Amino acid sequence: MCGIVGLFLKDISLEANLGNLLSDMLISMSDRGPDSAGIAIYADKETGRSKFTIQSENAKTDFAALPNYLSKHLNCNVETKVNDTHSVVKIDESATSKFSEVLASFNPEIRIMSRGSSLEIYKEVGLPKQVTQRFNIPQMSGRHGIGHTRMATESAVTTMGAHPFNTGLDQCLVHNGSLSNHNSLRRRLRREGVHIETENDTEVGAAYLTWKMQNGATLGEALESSLEDLDGFFTFVVGTEDGFGVVRDPIACKPAVMAETDQYVAFGSEYRALVNLPEIETAHVWEPEPATVYFWKH
Repeated sequence: MCGIVGLFLKDISLEANLGNLLSDMLISMSDRGPDSAGIAIYADKETGRSKFTIQSENAKTDFAALPNYLSKHLNCNVETKVNDTHSVVKIDESATSKFSEVLASFNPEIRIMSRGSSLEIYKEVGLPKQVTQRFNIPQMSGRHGIGHTRMATESAVTTMGAHPFNTGLDQCLVHNGSLSNHNSLRRRLRREGVHIETENDTEVGAAYLTWKMQNGATLGEALESSLEDLDGFFTFVVGTEDGFGVVRDPIACKPAVMAETDQYVAFGSEYRALVNLPEIETAHVWEPEPATVYFWKH
């Protein structure tokens, strides 16, 4: 079943409250997905620096030794911020291409949750309240973000199987639904050199969009193409450095509702995800149309 939320802020005075608003929205969707939860936060980027969110099952030991190892092997300034099982790592942009290889040489069991310059992703097994509290999401600030609570259907309940999925720089995807052609599409994308880590159908959807954009499509064009190339039922919410987009399949059997004011644009699988947002009573509220791409950017 799964639950999705998204919040794009127009009013900069709300940015300090982004994490709190998103957490409240996601917790309201808990009964739609008890297996795992995750949130992507987009904040201001630092010129000349790249940002990675990583996860370790042995975080205390790994994250104590990692900064010196990265500094030595990447030959650049490394900053880390540990947050429970996750750590945000900032490095010089010039070292970005070497990061994955160097990290794997330190410990191949450490997973990369997100890559980019403004994106951070936190996700684990558990209910939204547990996950958001574990990573102190309510205290986080940012310009926009998306979240997901998962009811697993086609793959295992693991951290890596949780949403959001990041397959391109500062790009991530959350999904409610099921893609019926994900196995054949996964094989095709892998032949094209696209890296896919899990057997989750949502990661295939995310990788498909990344592949289309790497081949010259805009995000809007990639989302339009998904309506032809992806089989099944889906509602996608996609985050990028500049904003977020929404698309539903042509049948649109998965629930979705949106609200817009002068301060924000919000998405929820159900209206109850939106009820505590500022001035929601004056918002323009509507159900996104089937096979229609919506996108907002800063």
